[in-house]
Amino acid sequence: MAETRLESEVEKVFEHIKNGDNFLLSGGAGSGKTYSLVQVIKEAITQNPMAKIACMTYTNAAVKEIEERVNHKNLRVSTIHDFLWDNIKQFQKELKKSLLILINDKEYKIKNPNEESGEEYINKFEYGISYKEHLNINRGEISHDEVLILANYMYKKYKVLCDILKDKYKFIFIDEYQDTSPFVVQIFLEHIQQSMRKCIVGFFGDTMQSIYEDGIGDLNDYVRLRVVQEVQKKQNRRNPQLVIELANNVRVDGLLQVPSKDNNAPNMNNGLVKQGNIKFLYSSNNDLDKLKKTKYFRGWKFDNPKQTKELNLTHNLIAPKVGFSELMNIYDKDPIIQLKNEILKKIKKEKIVIDENATFSQVVSLVPAKNRQGKLKIDLIVEDLDNKQLYEQLKDIPFSKVRKIYLDKDSLIDDKKDDKGAENKNGSKRDDLIKHLFKIQLLVKLYEDKAYSEFIRKTEFKIDSITKKKEIKAIIQEINSMSDCTIEEVIKFADKKGICKKDDKFNKFIEKNEYIYNRVKRVKFKEFQKLYYYLEGYTPFSTQHKIKGAEFDNVLVILDGGGWSNYNFEYLLNDFISSTLDKNKQKSYPKILLRTQKIFYVCCTRAKENLVVFYHNPSQLIISKAKEWFGEENVCEC
Repeated sequence: MAETRLESEVEKVFEHIKNGDNFLLSGGAGSGKTYSLVQVIKEAITQNPMAKIACMTYTNAAVKEIEERVNHKNLRVSTIHDFLWDNIKQFQKELKKSLLILINDKEYKIKNPNEESGEEYINKFEYGISYKEHLNINRGEISHDEVLILANYMYKKYKVLCDILKDKYKFIFIDEYQDTSPFVVQIFLEHIQQSMRKCIVGFFGDTMQSIYEDGIGDLNDYVRLRVVQEVQKKQNRRNPQLVIELANNVRVDGLLQVPSKDNNAPNMNNGLVKQGNIKFLYSSNNDLDKLKKTKYFRGWKFDNPKQTKELNLTHNLIAPKVGFSELMNIYDKDPIIQLKNEILKKIKKEKIVIDENATFSQVVSLVPAKNRQGKLKIDLIVEDLDNKQLYEQLKDIPFSKVRKIYLDKDSLIDDKKDDKGAENKNGSKRDDLIKHLFKIQLLVKLYEDKAYSEFIRKTEFKIDSITKKKEIKAIIQEINSMSDCTIEEVIKFADKKGICKKDDKFNKFIEKNEYIYNRVKRVKFKEFQKLYYYLEGYTPFSTQHKIKGAEFDNVLVILDGGGWSNYNFEYLLNDFISSTLDKNKQKSYPKILLRTQKIFYVCCTRAKENLVVFYHNPSQLIISKAKEWFGEENVCEC
């Protein structure tokens, strides 16, 4: 079998390795960065058969993909968090000492249980420090964020750790570097340089796809100082010509892509790059259902989420389209919990002392929150009858209990799949009420799909006779007919019939979160059913952040900020808007523009065949910019 020839970019990488230099392989969307990473790993093994190699990436799915492509006893593939933890966990004495220092140092932002009293935190951590999905400082249990902070501190403080790491690994490769925490980059490009041992560190990624706020984004400072040597990979194997040209208009880092010269690349056809189709559509109304029936979407299959995607900026924009707005409003826009959070911020900022027996209403009076016009927010909230009823539930409860009520949209919508065949990730943030509802609906789906073996494993219902088989069929049919019943009615029915019993986790959640349960239990079950099918990947909808790394034949991008101030699509398409902004907005303009450029770039480069971008009611300046980027013939009012 003929050996696979190394890519020219990989050959350049090994020139830098030969010189003992760290390197950065930069490649745009669809350039085949993972293929290059695999080639680098294989060639490093070939040239150094006895050397140990570490490869870190962002997700467990990516770990699995790399492991499937390269199988070697000296290769360790893991997530960044797992790799760092495995290399510091045995140093418990140093871990305990470091964690105590970091807890008491406000600069590092590790939660101090004594923060409100201002006392120094002291703990012997008798059972040691352990890495969990959750954070419990008193028990020495740290989560993802703390692992990074701790590792960064320890590699900076203890040179011996740097020696051990470099002795163990000759090569350390980091995939999707742009999403990596600055703490991680500091460890591998600054702290371990204390050690004189030899070790090559290589990064793979794309600065234009750094769309998460906690990622480093780029390595420009390190490249400028020649701490790393950059190799650019300019080919594009995914997108058709028109999408490549559009994406090049959006890029701001100087890396301009060209179609691959490989005739076997997905975007090639009979030796020529596919042209593809791009459209910028706009209208004065926002009727997307009507729009999807026009000629611009002929041949698109919105019922096939593997082939077609509609990308919105936020889950809040998607919720009304799918049909789970009420649940979304509970978890993301509860007015009473928002008020409570503002009061907590004010208490902390102004160091207000609250009597431990004070009720929520007494604290609201003591620490009045106001809007910009100086009106009391509580007055504005209780003007609405529904909001007033919510406030009545909590006003006489001790504030010490109310302050612990936690509502976050991740508790509802975390762990969304791109399609129904995708795997669930580890450590879902969904709360135990939502997880319980998922169990019920999953059982229904398994039965309907005739996945009886898995159904039997997941249900408490014992099917040991023909009668029981008939009974379970009737139960499933009954649950399916309960769409207009409340969530509470369905939970009680599933528990009574034994198909999904209320377990300790569910009961404990209800006991501690009565307010949340009282809100959710009244929602119709069909809302949760719609949520379930959305999160399990049965719909064409996805948020723009979630879609990174995926690709589809047809992509519809909705340019609607949804009120999220971190992004502004008008900034993206209006070159003159910055001059019209006030001073405060002018300060934030560059960061917001860059974020918006990157999310737009990621969205557009998902398309393998057809790309449609929709903008509601744009100005003439925006239309002119769209014509410049898309071509006049591809900008249409509809």
